[in-house]
Amino acid sequence: MTTHVDCTVTHSGIGNSFQHVDFELVNDHEDKEAAEMTNMCPRLRHCIQHCIQPVLVESHPLTADAPWYQRFLNNFFCPPHSRMGGIIFMIVLTSCIWVTLFSVTGEEALPGGNLFALLALFVLCWSGGYIARLTRLPSLLGMLIVGGVLGNVPCINIAKDINRSWLVTLRQIALTVILTRAGLGLDPKALRRLSFVVLRLAFLPCLTETIIDGIASHLILGFPWQWAFMLGFVIAAVSPAVVVPSLISLGERRYGIDKGIPTLVIAAASLDDILAITGFGVLLGITFSTGDIAWTLSKGPLEVVLGTVYGIIGGIILWYIPQKSSRHLLFFRTLLLMTLGLMAIFTSIKFHWAGAGPLAVLTVSFIAAVRWRSEFPENEKNPVENVIGVVWMIFQPFLFGLIGSEVDVFKLDLDVIGLGIAVLAIGLFARVCVSFLSVFFTNLTYKERSFVAAAWLPKATVQAAFGTVAYDLARKNNDINSEILGKQVLNLAVLSILITAPLGSLLISLLGPLLLTFSPFPVLEIASPIREKEEETEDVE
Repeated sequence: MTTHVDCTVTHSGIGNSFQHVDFELVNDHEDKEAAEMTNMCPRLRHCIQHCIQPVLVESHPLTADAPWYQRFLNNFFCPPHSRMGGIIFMIVLTSCIWVTLFSVTGEEALPGGNLFALLALFVLCWSGGYIARLTRLPSLLGMLIVGGVLGNVPCINIAKDINRSWLVTLRQIALTVILTRAGLGLDPKALRRLSFVVLRLAFLPCLTETIIDGIASHLILGFPWQWAFMLGFVIAAVSPAVVVPSLISLGERRYGIDKGIPTLVIAAASLDDILAITGFGVLLGITFSTGDIAWTLSKGPLEVVLGTVYGIIGGIILWYIPQKSSRHLLFFRTLLLMTLGLMAIFTSIKFHWAGAGPLAVLTVSFIAAVRWRSEFPENEKNPVENVIGVVWMIFQPFLFGLIGSEVDVFKLDLDVIGLGIAVLAIGLFARVCVSFLSVFFTNLTYKERSFVAAAWLPKATVQAAFGTVAYDLARKNNDINSEILGKQVLNLAVLSILITAPLGSLLISLLGPLLLTFSPFPVLEIASPIREKEEETEDVE
């Protein structure tokens, strides 16, 4: 029994010894392999670094006096950086979005499909804006041009493949975003002092251009008086889609903010449109005998009241909802603000109160921002503005690309172009002069007044939306004479977009830094009637 136990122990000990020896052999083998790998890794890493060294950007530092071709070639070195990094990012992002859309929708994401057309429009218009920025031109100009090309080149069907309802909806969403951004940026102190100046700038140039265009089209083109002034109201409306982004850009670069010039122009733009749309609706009703003229005439002021009341109520709601203790306050504020804006735009269109929507959006964001500003230091930007700015980057190519695609150059009548340009030139000259005089009794300098007059030129939004209304109504009524006149109205609306949208955006971009005062720090002086400024000085003394 003892022997058996001893033998067992001995056998067990021998087995353990063999296992121990085997384990040591395995460990020695693994240690040798690890040592070989450790020695190999630096060599492999050195080899890889040696191979990729010529294409690394750190191997090609640029000097301050490097020639242009070296700076250009430097963009192509690795890792992606500078402009090339942004381009590669867009390519990768677009590819991922397209593959996802194709996986979900199939043919809709293929050429000829609605989603493919929207994605192509976004990418191409973004590229056009990017190229425009490289040449120091406003990005919206490049987007407008690309949109016009997509809508008018016969062999390109991208703009034509977009569903009409999608087109209108996206354009309204983009307009909501930019008006929300504009309202957040309005200066309440400047707006309070500028209230009468805003009214003068909104109404006087618009009415003057309408009258001058009406008289000119009657004498030059032979329009009946009703059609002549209908044309005047269509052409006279300024475009917030062009003016507002350009003025926001100048304000962010602190040009003209010492006297509230961006606030002045942005606030007047929506009122200008309401006046033009109301006048057009009244004359359209008179010409085609549609609806109650008295109701149509009173509808404009009612739209102003309705939009303002909605904006005030919505803005006050945003003071208290969502609650400040919310963990995701920024997200909920932005979400509710955009929802209120979209509801105002689409509800006003649904119930045929289109003029109230843009003013409501502007007012909601302005009233909300009045309270939100008190939560941050004076020089700190409202975080909601930053979020809306990112959203605007997404929708900007859609807005200007779709506006550009709406311009159909094939509908232009060559016989009308020459005389039409003459009518437009006369009206624009009158508009510039009256715009200059509208801000005359303020403390703006001559340079600043000249800039305001130039900023009041661009036309696009109203002309694209209402240019075809009279023509379509005439065709529906089978009235040959009205159809001819309606087509001429459409031709001149298209001409006004082609001429003034690029010209106006260029003038704002180029003249802003030249004519406006740069304010490195916030100042207290704002544009105001001279009498009010003197009274304030006396009070201080």
